Amino acid sequence: MDRKIRIGAVNYLNTKPLLHGLKIAPVHHAISLTLDYPAHIATMLLNDEIDLGLVPVAILPKLKNPHIDSDYCIGCDGEVSSVAIFSEKPIEELKTVLLDYQSRTSVALAKILIKQYWKLEPVLVDTRGEEFRHEIKGTTGGLIIGDRALEQRHISAYHYDLGQAWKTFTGLPFVFAAWVSNKPLDPEFVREFNAANKAGIEHFKDIIDKNPFPYFDLNEYYSKYISYDLNEEKRKGLNLFLEMLKTSTTSSVSGLVP
Repeated sequence: MDRKIRIGAVNYLNTKPLLHGLKIAPVHHAISLTLDYPAHIATMLLNDEIDLGLVPVAILPKLKNPHIDSDYCIGCDGEVSSVAIFSEKPIEELKTVLLDYQSRTSVALAKILIKQYWKLEPVLVDTRGEEFRHEIKGTTGGLIIGDRALEQRHISAYHYDLGQAWKTFTGLPFVFAAWVSNKPLDPEFVREFNAANKAGIEHFKDIIDKNPFPYFDLNEYYSKYISYDLNEEKRKGLNLFLEMLKTSTTSSVSGLVP
């Protein structure tokens, strides 16, 4: 490409190490960065408004020519802390679960776990871009992701971590978001992009110092809960999730992950 690579990502706490890497590494001269919430970044990739996005992996079946372009992701191997169902009552007593509009993958994962792991049948309600946390009360729970979820841990009596539930259910790690393009990218760019991701992850302390957050220990968050390497076990977890998604949507997703 003669022009800059158009990149979309989320400005959550869990993405800040990756974004930091893009700012400090040489590759920043070759990119144009847009920040938004996950579902909107996914829509931009679908519409070819960006070339590469850190997108919820549930979008993969909808892309005609998806490529996973990095050895890094937003994932977990057990508890993730920032993706959970919150409630005032135990999950088996919930009649309604509100679903966070900000991430397709977390919503899809919640639906799979509610049905297949917890074996429950509450009414599932998609939210549409409005704040809904005040509606979490009584027998109504809510799926919340990102920084808001870390705050909600101090408010709700119960929280059910989706990363931990997936690990218990399948024995595998989970990938919430990956760097995905809708076209092949230059191998040299991908190499430099990987190097930028690695550089950012190695600067946790700088990121923590610049982003004080009173609701959660960010050192623990980055080192214990968020797992950035897109390794073989995470790819297995991703493939299993896509197979489950395929079963529930009849979309063909074979061959998406090498």
